[in-house]
Amino acid sequence: MIVMSIAGVDPSGGAGVFADLKTFQAIGVYGCGIVTALTAQNPFKFFSTQPISPEYIEEEIDSVLDSYEIEFIKTGMLYSPDIIKLVSKKIKEYDLKAVVDPVMVATSGGDLTKEDIAIALNKYLLPKAILTTPNIAEAEKLTNFEIKTKEDAIKASKKIKCDNIITGGHLDGINTINIDNNITIKKQELIKTENLHGTGCNLSSAIVAYLAKGNELENSILKSLDYVYEGIKNGNYGTLIAKL
Repeated sequence: MIVMSIAGVDPSGGAGVFADLKTFQAIGVYGCGIVTALTAQNPFKFFSTQPISPEYIEEEIDSVLDSYEIEFIKTGMLYSPDIIKLVSKKIKEYDLKAVVDPVMVATSGGDLTKEDIAIALNKYLLPKAILTTPNIAEAEKLTNFEIKTKEDAIKASKKIKCDNIITGGHLDGINTINIDNNITIKKQELIKTENLHGTGCNLSSAIVAYLAKGNELENSILKSLDYVYEGIKNGNYGTLIAKL
């Protein structure tokens, strides 16, 4: 089972392509990584971003898919509307099933993308995705709708252009899952910790890994929520390899 991440590079290894590859390995699938941008950051501070040209990203994707048969992919930081358009084109060209992590801001606070990224995601990428995994702030940007309560999250989930989970790290642990307009709420205990860098990356990549192993979408989401929770509780995701 081979899967793919299309995302940026975090040199500290906690987020982006490096984190995705660790999660793929932990869950037992082989991961390929397409780099969309370089960043200078660590879990506590963001310095800068250096995007890769769309032409080179296309060559990366084509080179991997020339050799491997891949069904499920995830996208992370795509940086610009031009990169989003390219990835959307490649999803259609290769008939890929994409889980979209609509990354816009780093956990450490840095703005990872251009300002019009939400518009491009809604126009080009989300209509071609099987799932998107926004946190509260990302869901607000995608829907232009303020989320303060569980009821708000449910309303927002119905405005998003594909199946989705709005994660609840900033909503008292309330995760709102919307599949075919059927709502499931999964509430998780919030853990007081600084070990939150890259949790969104790990969630979306875990969902892709579980899908590749034959799980249905909702079950993949629920398993991935548990995976990320255990990673936060244990202080790192590497400890999970022996448990899964």
